[in-house]
Amino acid sequence: MQVAVDKASLLHELETEYAVSAEATAFYREYGYVKLKNVLSPEVLQYYGDIITELVFRLNTLTKPMEERTTYERAFLQIMNLWREDASAREFVFSRRLAKIATDLMGVQGVRLYHDQALYKEPSGGLTPWHADQFYWPLASPQTVTVWIPLQATPMEMGPLAFAERSQNVEIGRDIEISDESEQRLSEELKKLNFNVNDTPFELGEVSFHAGWTFHRAGPNTSGAPRKVMTMIYMDKDQTISKPKNSFQQADWTTWLDSYPVGSKPESSLNPVLFTY
Repeated sequence: MQVAVDKASLLHELETEYAVSAEATAFYREYGYVKLKNVLSPEVLQYYGDIITELVFRLNTLTKPMEERTTYERAFLQIMNLWREDASAREFVFSRRLAKIATDLMGVQGVRLYHDQALYKEPSGGLTPWHADQFYWPLASPQTVTVWIPLQATPMEMGPLAFAERSQNVEIGRDIEISDESEQRLSEELKKLNFNVNDTPFELGEVSFHAGWTFHRAGPNTSGAPRKVMTMIYMDKDQTISKPKNSFQQADWTTWLDSYPVGSKPESSLNPVLFTY
């Protein structure tokens, strides 16, 4: 029997503030990431997770066999800007609760959405190589953060996100795309520099926030179930668009920033302010 959903209570949760402790904020700023428990209830994750999952499988175009895929393609199914595809997905992506956490962790006055993306690692899906997200973004300031929201408990065999602590402040590897090369080169460099790696499971309701230049990776999914994750990328609402430095940034400038002028704020309809003081 299907249980009736109290939609009003779910929406209330997405709008209600989550108290970020001073310790969590200090940890984020020093280490470049933080994991927070009980940010979202099982009810919210179930309801919106079902909607996101339906969208992912409806919109996915990557259908070739796993053995024929590149390393990047084996890492996950990647579907972006679900908020523009479905009104309920928009409710989740536009969560004031999550946007305020991002604002407080960065210590800014508010945040805009860069874009959302669902990252579904299929059973037998491969590793996600070491990389830093901001390599792809034509943004002048490092005041960017991604929230990584597992839609189920994520044990080690599913490939939870792992973080190289304090790596947001180093210049190594900022010129390399996610690839077999980035996995090998960054593994060597991070080990040489003695960066501690936090590689631990995620409980249901636990989410992480990591800075744009924090190096991270994820192991393969050796379980029999898909690892379902939703993410949103936030940027300081006063962020500035920078001149694209590579072909990926050029594509991002067009796709996610609506080709807004270099040197201006990203104020197009694609980049709404989700929280401001």
